[in-house]
Amino acid sequence: MIRNSPTATGKALYGKRIVVTRARAQAESLVRRIEEAGGEVVEFPTIEIQPPEDFSAFDAALAKIETYDWLIFTSVNSVEPFLARLERQSKSTATLEAIRIGAIGPETARRLEESGLRVTLVPMRYQAEGILDAVAPESVRGKRVLIPRAAEAREILPETLRERGAAVDVVIAYRTVLPAVDPAPLAECFGRREIDAVTFTSSSTVRNFARLFGERELGAIVGASLIACIGPITARTVEELGGRANIVAQEFTIAGLVRTMAEYFTAQNKI
Repeated sequence: MIRNSPTATGKALYGKRIVVTRARAQAESLVRRIEEAGGEVVEFPTIEIQPPEDFSAFDAALAKIETYDWLIFTSVNSVEPFLARLERQSKSTATLEAIRIGAIGPETARRLEESGLRVTLVPMRYQAEGILDAVAPESVRGKRVLIPRAAEAREILPETLRERGAAVDVVIAYRTVLPAVDPAPLAECFGRREIDAVTFTSSSTVRNFARLFGERELGAIVGASLIACIGPITARTVEELGGRANIVAQEFTIAGLVRTMAEYFTAQNKI
């Protein structure tokens, strides 16, 4: 679906047509920021958030939630399922008062705090490595850690915490699946060079984008269009799948991504 932004001369993304690949339920913030900067959005969701096929492990962990020392959220997508399953067990957020809570970034922290939870850790770098940098090894030795996360996720956080002596339980809070979208109209736009940039906000969006286009190399799919990534891990996935990450945000947030795109196009306009 194409979203037209109001004409706004002088805005950094004015006249730029930008593809948003986030799940439709998550895309609002990115769409709004691009449009506020004068850009035109083409929504092409490459992931759909679904509940896990089996909640038994998740529910078992929540049944003994009081026994954990740390609760770490590596995505905002884990927050709603966590709160919903907690409520199903007739437990409130007050149950978690003694637990230290970590959030991968400000968006996740904000959603947790809106629910009444006190977040004690938000790393400087909004990725698993940032959490590991912020947590002293001695502070988790002998501690119990619960990580609600996606069915497919990087293992560096739980593995490193275990190496530091923590007992870590990982439970599936949600799955990301391919949505039912037709790539043909977007492929035609790429062929006509009508797309200025494609945004990727996670490695999952990159992989699913390639799958929707028949596993072709990203460079062949997007042609002359630029690729903008929320951070280096997503950029690495782009390169692994045959693309070039032209724009990589150093602040791993939606605001950081849009700001980096705006800076890039502003610099290009001055050449």
